[in-house]
Amino acid sequence: MFLRRRRKGEKPETARGPVEEALDITFKDKELLRRALTHRSYAHEQSLPPGHTYERLEFLGDAVLDVVISEYLYRRHAELDEGELTRIRSYLVNMNSLAEAARGMGLGEHLYLSRDERADRGEDKSSIIADALEALIGAVYLDRGLDEAERVCLRIFGEKLEEAVSGKLDYDYKSQLQELLVKERGLLPRYRLREEGPDHRKVFHATVYAGDKRLGWGSGNSKKEAEQEAAREALRKLGAG
Repeated sequence: MFLRRRRKGEKPETARGPVEEALDITFKDKELLRRALTHRSYAHEQSLPPGHTYERLEFLGDAVLDVVISEYLYRRHAELDEGELTRIRSYLVNMNSLAEAARGMGLGEHLYLSRDERADRGEDKSSIIADALEALIGAVYLDRGLDEAERVCLRIFGEKLEEAVSGKLDYDYKSQLQELLVKERGLLPRYRLREEGPDHRKVFHATVYAGDKRLGWGSGNSKKEAEQEAAREALRKLGAG
């Protein structure tokens, strides 16, 4: 491939970093990108001014992703009713799905975390990397507009979207696990829940048992999401996922 010669007076393109390469985008405002990757633990450690973390961008990115996925499903899949649309969107726009996508692009290693958070493997915590990915989507929206944000969202989730629509992804893991346990062991799964965080940013943790044996563990932004993730982990361990 030949490199294009720069015209006289033309500014050179800003080199892309690894996160930009993963998203296939070049940020005009690099500070916006940096903020999208900054966890509050790092901001506290470095005594950064308020607002220099990804939290406000995560709020925006969550809304942008929700709109993009909803519009995509609405326009391209007229055969789906409201319940099916909601179920597919909920499967994709949740902490565990976002965290899986973030891990796939190696996002965690590029986050700005405090030394303590890094030592605690914060770069692999679902709640952290999922929020950071949403913050990146919010940053893309502010930096390049809705069309580019849509392109990035579909780059990340497009394949999973079509798999979900085609029925290749059976994501009612709780029903699958219950059916398996009743059939093979005559037992019903039992879930234990705990929650952490402030009311507006709660994270739920679920553990699923068969009798006294722990089968799986999962987290989510709702009790249902956490239980589904725990059931998925249990199915994986049982070889039925």
